[in-house]
Amino acid sequence: MEPTYACTLAEIEEARERIGGHVHQTPVITCQALDQMAGRQLFFKCENLQKVGAFKFRGATNAVLTLTDEQAANGVVTHSSGNHAQAVALAAKGRGIDAHIVMPSNAPAIKRAAVEGYGARVISCQPTLAARESTAAEVIAQTGASFIHPYNDSRVIAGQGTTALEFLEQTPGLDAIITPVGGGGLVSGVSIVCRALAPEIKILAAEPAGADDAARSMEAGRLIPQEAPSTVADGLLTSLGDLTWPIIRDHVERIVRVDDAAIIAAMELFWQRAKLVIEPSAATALAPLLDDSLAGLDADRVGVILSGGNVDLEKLPWQDGAGT
Repeated sequence: MEPTYACTLAEIEEARERIGGHVHQTPVITCQALDQMAGRQLFFKCENLQKVGAFKFRGATNAVLTLTDEQAANGVVTHSSGNHAQAVALAAKGRGIDAHIVMPSNAPAIKRAAVEGYGARVISCQPTLAARESTAAEVIAQTGASFIHPYNDSRVIAGQGTTALEFLEQTPGLDAIITPVGGGGLVSGVSIVCRALAPEIKILAAEPAGADDAARSMEAGRLIPQEAPSTVADGLLTSLGDLTWPIIRDHVERIVRVDDAAIIAAMELFWQRAKLVIEPSAATALAPLLDDSLAGLDADRVGVILSGGNVDLEKLPWQDGAGT
């Protein structure tokens, strides 16, 4: 019997219709210099140019727009260190409803400022998953707001999957697609789309060596929670969820670990050669294409999803003392 996943192709296609007037169809770019370094053709899907500067706006918008009017009247709540927080805040603003965003005290100041700029209420908490969840639960009890999980939510996974629908139309004939993986919402949505529409495409994921729960889970064949993650890629600190893990387990061909030095080098190189701003989490997907991490991969045309471009310009990771 075919396994049942949290999200279907039909739901991703419905999400695309639902969010179409709200999100950008982001461009796909190429860079000859990076092709030469990688020894293959690379096609970059620029979700760093999405609203709020990240693919997260797709999933958040789909979740907010699926609420009934009665649910929406009580607002929405989430917990997030950055991009999902901004995404939910802007999606809620677009619908004219309240957003309550629980953010850990160590979240980047630039991301907190952006969330507040979209009119959301920010509630600070200790930088642990337990604190995030308990604080969000308190807000729900006080307000009746609907919770939108950063990735372990079928509506969010469906929204993220719209990235792949666009990518396949914009760039036919891809041999592989690589994404960063944190909670797994993006690669889960991409996997559902590709397995249904282009099953020959290899699905790859990259994660920081200091936050490698996905790789460890794949190696063990069971979901292993993230513990004490440490990486410059602040968007990839979360654990896989029970909705994203089965999709990743069954459809992602390989998960590559990338150390922080390689992430920072790839980020700086992309800024220099492609002239676009990407954040460390996005650079995590590029980094393994620039060394021998993917040696033996039979793929001449590789799609790279650049997940976001939200960077604190006062703390660039290649500057002395930054990223620590």
